Amino acid sequence: MSAMTPKMIESINDQIRAELESAYIYLSMSAYLEDQGLKGMAHWMRKQAGEEMEHAEKFMNYLYERGARVVLEAIAKPATDFDGPAGVFKEALKHEQYVSGRIYKMMDLALTEKDHMTASMLKWFIDEQVEEESSADEIVKKLEFLGGSNASVYLLDKELGQR
Repeated sequence: MSAMTPKMIESINDQIRAELESAYIYLSMSAYLEDQGLKGMAHWMRKQAGEEMEHAEKFMNYLYERGARVVLEAIAKPATDFDGPAGVFKEALKHEQYVSGRIYKMMDLALTEKDHMTASMLKWFIDEQVEEESSADEIVKKLEFLGGSNASVYLLDKELGQR
């Protein structure tokens, strides 16, 4: 197996940090929603945080498989206040679009570095981001359509609690 370039290793380690930071962001969103009495939406965000942790572990395991070192970096304090449930999910969508951009840049680097193994692994993450963005976008559209009435937010909260 060919060795990974230092640039690629650094990029994946930085993505591990970003995935852990994403989990922290979603946990903060969950805490905010819980505080608002929206337990279903809070549950949805906790599940999202769990997925981000799994993504970090997937990147970590990939580095181990390639014989590279995992170096964990500090993560930033997440926002703790949001503009209601619609604001939370708009931020989640924006964040997923940001993560997609990061993954695309990693793919560009893998192709530039002729690291076909990493490019193959990143394909899974690109496909995953389609689902991540779509899921958040669907909830944003529902919240916009519902117009923020308490009854409709209550019903959506119950629906999201089923995740």
